[in-house]
Amino acid sequence: MRARELGIRIGLLEPGGLDAITDVPGVQVGHATLISGEGSLVVGQGPVRTGVTVVVPHADDVWTEPVFAGCHRLNGNGELTGLEWVRESGFLGGVIGITNTHSVGVVRDALVFHAARARANDSVFWSLPVVGETYDGALNDINGFHVKQSHVDAAIESASGGPVAEGNVGGGTGMICHEFKGGIGTASRRVADADGGWVVGALVQANYGTRELLRIDGVPVGEEIPTSDVPSPWHEAERLEDAAMEAMAVQGGRRLPSARRRADESAAADRGTGPGAHPGLGDRGGPGGGSIIVVLATDAPLLPHQCERLAQRASLGIARMGGIASHGSGDLIIAFATGNRGLSQTAGERDPRRTVTTRMVVDRGITPLFQAAVEATEAAIVNALLAATTMVGRDGITAHALDHDRLIDIMARYGRGPTSNRRAPLATTD
Repeated sequence: MRARELGIRIGLLEPGGLDAITDVPGVQVGHATLISGEGSLVVGQGPVRTGVTVVVPHADDVWTEPVFAGCHRLNGNGELTGLEWVRESGFLGGVIGITNTHSVGVVRDALVFHAARARANDSVFWSLPVVGETYDGALNDINGFHVKQSHVDAAIESASGGPVAEGNVGGGTGMICHEFKGGIGTASRRVADADGGWVVGALVQANYGTRELLRIDGVPVGEEIPTSDVPSPWHEAERLEDAAMEAMAVQGGRRLPSARRRADESAAADRGTGPGAHPGLGDRGGPGGGSIIVVLATDAPLLPHQCERLAQRASLGIARMGGIASHGSGDLIIAFATGNRGLSQTAGERDPRRTVTTRMVVDRGITPLFQAAVEATEAAIVNALLAATTMVGRDGITAHALDHDRLIDIMARYGRGPTSNRRAPLATTD
């Protein structure tokens, strides 16, 4: 189930035909999903709730033909490899990978292998792949290192245009968003013909945020569904940590502060309400931590600095959902544009040309693309929440799905949803 299917309209622009990043011609997405085992965590065995997702920028040889790209860091407690070369060169030269925090290395190495195979005739070759991560250790045996090169191979092999699987798939399999089950989501927005008719597509791996801050189309959904009604998986994880730490403390003849107390203090600090509060502080694994990776694609002819500007606007889509880029969150964004092709031959190492011809959107024409990026990012996060299903992970920790019927009821009370006048002001409730 997706936002549009539920009658929830995010933003004012119309989506592409698929409402997905694959509405940008040539862009393909593939997943490899790993789900096995149940019960208590046994490192190296499971339970396993993880995977890898790949985004292929165009339908030709992505390893030898780069496209213009730019990136943005909203908060840097995370990883998106290869960005220094994207900043330096303005090029994205291959497949983008997204996985869990402790599998970045193996996914990166697997992408290097694919690039090397594509350029087997080059005596001198190097590759700096772009691979992002978010933390799935609340549900997954993250230290079991279950993602292998074969899974990256499978994700690339499965990559295609058309509808994109969302929710508990690929890199998003074990992710948590605003203390509901999160994961992979995608959406697109098309600017008016008068503004160029281009498409901006977004794909997110959503694994961030506290419940109370969650907003959908401006409606304070998180306040209406507190963790006292639908438990947070992070609270379950903290109770397990409590038990383990107290057992250790008893063995050592001392008592330690509980994980619940530490989490409460951290949450209060995030809100700026506790003693010695420092807004924005929090743990990476826990409410308010996590991370989000955003991939933006467009068929507009943007130059690298314009791609960077587009990437910045995804931050506003995250903010509209209630993301605050806490200290413990890695909120990283990459944007690429396919409106200029043939920029480099053999990845530029031995290109015989001295110049290439490019086009660019003029400054006064780029604002509609900014709006599309904001709306597509926001809608992609909503779709991740709606597509995800309840998941029981390691040690029985449960990430509950956002209930669709309850969401529709809440939206209706605020004048949003299937029967609303989208341009009407947001209603209030007593």
